[in-house]
Amino acid sequence: MAATTHAGEHEGEHAGQGAAARRDLAVRAAVEQGLLDADPLTCLLDVAGIRASAAALTSAFANAVAPGTPVLHTFAVKAAPLVPVLRLLAGAGLGCEVASPGELALARAAGVPAGRTVLDSPAKTAADLREALALGIAVNADNAQELARLDALVGSGPASSPIGIRINPQTGAGTIGALSTATATSKFGVALRDPGAREWLVRAYRDRPWLTRLHVHSGSQGLPLPLIAEGVRELHALAEEINAAAGRRQVDTLDIGGGLPVNFASDEQTPTYAQYVAALREATPGLLDGSYGIVTEFGRSLLAKNGLVLARVEYTKTSGGRPIALTHAGVQVATRTAYAPAAWPVRILPYDAKGAPKTGAPVAQDIAGPACFAGDLLATARELPRLAPGDVIGVPDTGAYFFTAHYGYNSLPRPAVHGFAVSSAGVRFSLVRPAQSMSAIVAEAGGAFRDALL
Repeated sequence: MAATTHAGEHEGEHAGQGAAARRDLAVRAAVEQGLLDADPLTCLLDVAGIRASAAALTSAFANAVAPGTPVLHTFAVKAAPLVPVLRLLAGAGLGCEVASPGELALARAAGVPAGRTVLDSPAKTAADLREALALGIAVNADNAQELARLDALVGSGPASSPIGIRINPQTGAGTIGALSTATATSKFGVALRDPGAREWLVRAYRDRPWLTRLHVHSGSQGLPLPLIAEGVRELHALAEEINAAAGRRQVDTLDIGGGLPVNFASDEQTPTYAQYVAALREATPGLLDGSYGIVTEFGRSLLAKNGLVLARVEYTKTSGGRPIALTHAGVQVATRTAYAPAAWPVRILPYDAKGAPKTGAPVAQDIAGPACFAGDLLATARELPRLAPGDVIGVPDTGAYFFTAHYGYNSLPRPAVHGFAVSSAGVRFSLVRPAQSMSAIVAEAGGAFRDALL
């Protein structure tokens, strides 16, 4: 149910003052409306921020490509697999990039047309491929064996869907190895620099007139823009080589993936989409001249900075002389932070029990979650005003791959997610996903089959 709270006499003035101002208004309103009363953990999405991110992406490319160039921006569903989010982005002109039957089902539930959907995955089944072709969804084949499956499905006639092959340009890793998709031994795509691979790709396209796209995803968190752009440059060069060998413009669309890094250290949004496009133009001037249609697949950069985890401080204590704040936000909503804190540090925003930003002398303290293992920490020795029971912590930049990718450790329930919008009338919340009930947890754990092993 949507609701509105007046968060102050001058709220209309605050509404246009940026994401941080909207965030603080939303926290106060969430406390006033009791969003943390029944469940001491809830998550917020800034609707205006999401729209602004989508607009920044579309305008950056629109201002750079030659007039008339077909450009399709798709959202990587894995970053925030929530149907209302996909619906909101569809209204902003974005399609969906899906990597599983479940993600495809979410995109379809959001009303995203097949013609604005792209299927990627290194392990598509024959059934996945048949469904995509039947619906007219674009497919990027990952490897030679998958291409053989497509041969059998497509036959000698024209394909019912745009089809391409994903390459791995092998341009190198960033600072987070587990996310780097263009290493020498990455599991994704055809390894372009392996012996004979380039020649095989050219032959594969020459022999299959229905292969009309080429795909790369060289970006990821921890990669600098020049390295991401290098992968796209390799893609463009290969497309030119294929078309020269075919004697015609067979490859007509380049899917350049996504992976624009996000700044988790402050509220500043950097790098920007405009900076990304500038890096592409510098590395590959011909990419934007209208010779090829363009597809993008951004996820984290569209949603991360528009999400906020809110949690009550349940208890505080000291151990070994260090203060510890025990909260309800931990590994279940910030899995990567708990298991790889050096790679995925998060900011902690302290608020008092009324939802106002908390001030006071900074004290080094741990911010701990509710799970029963020692590493369930959001921050260690973080300098913050001394927290007390009943206070609220906010964890910003969590709109992608954090609370949208729940981890069910200790059978901790999925938290509620609310979208919020700030206007002169107040802060309006809309339920995006309800909190998971105890009965749903039991059902998911085989509750209906309790005697199955007796």
